[in-house]
Amino acid sequence: MRLPPIRPRVAAPYLADTVVALMVLAVLYAPFVLPRVNQPGPFSVWAWVFTAGTALPLIWRRRFPLACLLVIFVALFCYNQVRHAASEPIAWGMLVAAYSIAWGGRRVRETAVLLVIGAVAIAFAHSLTTSVIGVLTTTGAYVLGLLARHREIRLQALAHRAGEMERERELDLARAATAERARIARDMHDILAHAVSIMVVQAEAGPVVVRANPDRAEQAFDAIAEAGRDAMVQLRRMLGVLKEEHDTGSRAPQPTVAGVPVLVEQVDGTPGLRVGLRVAGEVRPLPADAEVAAYRIVQEALTNTVKHAGASRVTVSLDWSDTGLEVTVSDNGDGGGKTAGAGHGLIGIRERAAACGGTAEAGPVRGGYRVTATLPYARVGAPV
Repeated sequence: MRLPPIRPRVAAPYLADTVVALMVLAVLYAPFVLPRVNQPGPFSVWAWVFTAGTALPLIWRRRFPLACLLVIFVALFCYNQVRHAASEPIAWGMLVAAYSIAWGGRRVRETAVLLVIGAVAIAFAHSLTTSVIGVLTTTGAYVLGLLARHREIRLQALAHRAGEMERERELDLARAATAERARIARDMHDILAHAVSIMVVQAEAGPVVVRANPDRAEQAFDAIAEAGRDAMVQLRRMLGVLKEEHDTGSRAPQPTVAGVPVLVEQVDGTPGLRVGLRVAGEVRPLPADAEVAAYRIVQEALTNTVKHAGASRVTVSLDWSDTGLEVTVSDNGDGGGKTAGAGHGLIGIRERAAACGGTAEAGPVRGGYRVTATLPYARVGAPV
């Protein structure tokens, strides 16, 4: 039967530990291969065997660290009992095993075993100085393992934090994209609803007045054409933004408060509806998003009036106070039976005002219907 291959994630640590064990064994066998003057050799076969026993168990130092340490200590103890053996100043296998125990994060049991091994080494040592040096070097290797373990934990924590920050950044981008899509949807709703409403009303009035009042009919058709052209311009601009064109200089600017008079004049041409504009206070600069919001709020309110209110008179008021711009659109209609807060258009008005740090209200009043929005000169919570 054919055995399954060893997985790389399992084979890689064993391969690395095998290399470490062979390197330690090569260092330990150096005095055997290169005899010194005071120890010319030959050496006992058991010296070769026990020396290998202090290095080869390192192959399993990660999976069985405690057993590896005990086997190395026993092999080292037996090595010290052999008469014809080379003098080994440093027990390299013990150092690597102690380092591996500390790096692996093991604490109570393994540390207790190290203390017992140190006590046994001192108690049964032929040379107290050599035993003390061995205990100190093993302790130093253990401390180095602890430091390496702490460094590894810190690096893993930093990597985890970096991953979390990357995920948070992706979520922020997704939220921003969602908000931008919602903004674009509101803009397209405002543009199309306003243009189509004006065009429908004017088209319905055209056949009625085409014979009785040709001049009035001509004005109705002009209003239809103007509403269509304006909608085309704004939609072309929005589609250009969606396509992320590089030539931004060819795009028309976003509508602002300055475009409200033209908007009022356009709607004023609707048959049976008179629209007036009132401006109070000193005009002040608004943030860019508030400029667009003010225009869109007026546009949406006028669209609702044309479509639903059945009004004959509308007044648009722009009051520039000390704290912000108050936009009011009031008519003498019934609001089309809508309650305060009903309809996507009214929800969009509130969302636009809230996005700029302002507020908006809509609902029936004595003798008609009114939409009011307050837009601050600086967004609430934004740095000055």
